Amino acid sequence: MTNPVFNNTAVFRDPRTSRRGQRGAAGVQPPYYGPAPTAGYDTATLDAMYGAPSATTAQTGRLTYDDVIVKTSGLLAVVVATAAFAWFVVPDTLRMPVAMVGALVGFVLGLVNSFKSSPSPALIVLYAAAEGLFLGGFSWYIEVALNLPGIVIQAVLATMATFAACLMLFRSGRVRVTPKFTRWLLVAMVGYLLFSLLNFGLAMFDVGGDGMFGPLRSGGLGLLVGLLAVGLAAAMLIVDFDSVKRGVEGGVPARFAWTAAFGLIVTLVWMYLEFLRLIAILRGSD
Repeated sequence: MTNPVFNNTAVFRDPRTSRRGQRGAAGVQPPYYGPAPTAGYDTATLDAMYGAPSATTAQTGRLTYDDVIVKTSGLLAVVVATAAFAWFVVPDTLRMPVAMVGALVGFVLGLVNSFKSSPSPALIVLYAAAEGLFLGGFSWYIEVALNLPGIVIQAVLATMATFAACLMLFRSGRVRVTPKFTRWLLVAMVGYLLFSLLNFGLAMFDVGGDGMFGPLRSGGLGLLVGLLAVGLAAAMLIVDFDSVKRGVEGGVPARFAWTAAFGLIVTLVWMYLEFLRLIAILRGSD
C-alpha cells in the first residue's frame, strides 16, 4: 500500500508496478518532442524560432519542482495556522471535540482527494485546515493535559529532520525506489494497517488495558511498533519523492502540483503523529 494519493493518480503512477500506468494518464496529453511545425512560415520567421531559447517547463504549463515546493509550503502554513487556532483560541472544553471533527472531516476529504482524477485546490486546502484542527487539539492534549512539556517541538523537529534525511538520501541516489522496494513497502503497510485495526478494536471494547494509544501501542511493544511506523513513514516519503520526480520528468500539467503537495502533506501528518506517539511512550505517558 504505497501512498494512495500518488498511486491513484495516473500521471504519478509507476508504470513498472501497474499495468494501468503503461497506458498513460487519461486525459493528459503526452509532451511533444518532435520538430516544430513549419508550414506557413517564411525563412526569417523560422530562423527566429529555431534561434530562440528553449521554453522552460513553467512557460509550457508543465509541473516543476518549484510548483510542488510552493504548494506544499502553502498547505503546511494552513496546517500550522489552523493548529494554532485550535490550540490557542478554541476553549478548553471544546478543543477535543473540535479536534475530533477535524479528524473526521480530514479523513473524508482525504479519501475524496485521493480518488479524484484531477486535483481540486479548494478541497485540498480544506483538508489541510481540517488536519490542522485535529493536530492542534490532539497535540495540546498530549503536551498540556498529559503534562509532557516540549513534546510537540520534539515531534516537529524529528519530523523535519527525517524529511531532510529522506530527501538527501533520495537525491544522492543511495536509496532507489525499485519494484522490490515498493512491494516490500506494500506488504509492510498492509500488515501495519491490520495491526492498527486490531488495536483500535481492542481499545473500543476496552480489552487489554487502558493505554491512551490502545493496548497494543503501549509499553515495549508500543515502542517497537512506533519505531516500525516511523520507518514506514520515512519509506513512504521516499516513494513520494520518486512519484514527484516521475511527474516532473514526464511533463505532466502544472495543476498536478496540488496533488503532489497533498500527497506529501498526508505522509508528513502521519509521520508527525507517529513521532508524537513514540516520544510520548519514551517519556512514560503510556
